Amino acid sequence: MASTSKGSASASAPMHKVCCPSHPHANLIEDSHAGDLICPECGLVVADRVIDVGSEWRTFSNDKANIDPSRVGAAENPLLEGNDLSTIIGGVLGNASFNEDGSKKYRSKSNMSSTNRTLINAFREIGAMADRINLPKTIVDRAHTLFKQVNDQRTLRGRSNDAIAAACLYIACRQEGVPRTFKEICAVSRVNKREIGRCFKLILKALETNVVLITTGDFMSRFCSNLSLPPKVQRAATHIARKADELDLVAGRSPISVTAAAIYMASQASEEKRSQKEIGEIAGVADVTIRQSYKLIYPKSHDLFPQDFQFATKIEDLPPP
Repeated sequence: MASTSKGSASASAPMHKVCCPSHPHANLIEDSHAGDLICPECGLVVADRVIDVGSEWRTFSNDKANIDPSRVGAAENPLLEGNDLSTIIGGVLGNASFNEDGSKKYRSKSNMSSTNRTLINAFREIGAMADRINLPKTIVDRAHTLFKQVNDQRTLRGRSNDAIAAACLYIACRQEGVPRTFKEICAVSRVNKREIGRCFKLILKALETNVVLITTGDFMSRFCSNLSLPPKVQRAATHIARKADELDLVAGRSPISVTAAAIYMASQASEEKRSQKEIGEIAGVADVTIRQSYKLIYPKSHDLFPQDFQFATKIEDLPPP
C-alpha cells in the first residue's frame, strides 16, 4: 500500500488506514505518476513511493480492435499448441562449464514440440515474404491457417516447408482477391517456381479446396501503375483484353500474357509507349510470350479499341507482331 507516511493518523481513525492527520475522513487522491497519496482538502502528501499493484496498461498486440490492456507476454497464437509458453532456463547438468570470466554457463532449454517449431519457422517465412511484396495481414493470417491445415494432415511429407509456405501464400492471395503471379512469389521465396507449383496443386488436392480463376482484370491496374501509364491507357488496355476474350481470340493463353499484350497494344497507340521488354519485366513473362499473345489479337485490332480512344499512333501504324 504505502511505504512512508508524513503524518500520524488521528485518534479517531483506524490504525491500519492511511489518512490525513487534519482530515481523517477525506478520500485521498492517488497520483499514480509520482506515486503519492494527497489529501484533497489541504494538499498534504500523506504517503509517497506508493507501489502500483495494478496491470501494466500497455500491450504489444497487433490486434488493435480487441486489446486486453494487460501486459502478460506475447499475443496468443491459436494455431500453436499450448500457445508456446513452455520455455525454461536451466543450469548445465553434469560437468559444469564456465565462461572466460569464471561465471557459470547457462543454457536455454525449450521443450517446444517439433510441430510448434515447424509452424513458427513457417509463419516467420510467410511473414517475411509478405513484407517484401507489401501484402496485408489478412492474407498472412489466411496463409498461416492453410499451412497449419496442411501440416496437420501430413499429406505433403517430404516436401520443403519453404515451398509449402510459398504455395500457401500464393493460394491466400488468390482466395483474398489480390492474386500474385508465381514469379512474384518465387522472387521473394527461396525455392524455385516449379516446386511452388507442385506444392500448389498438392495443397488444393489435400485440402479439397479451390481458388477463383484469375482474369486479366486482376493484374491490369497493378501492371499499368508499375509502368507509370496514365488512366486512359489502362482503360484502353482493359477494354482490349476484355474484347479479345469475348471474341475468343486468346483461348488457352494465360491471363497474364494477355494482360501484357493488351498493355503493349494500348501503349503503342498512345503517347506513353512501352516496349515488350519493359512490360515483360513488370508482368514476369518473357518477351516471346507477349509477342505470341499480341500476334493473336493484332489482326482484330480495329475491333478491340474503345470508340473514344484518342490515338497518337494509328492502328495501321502499330508495330507488327
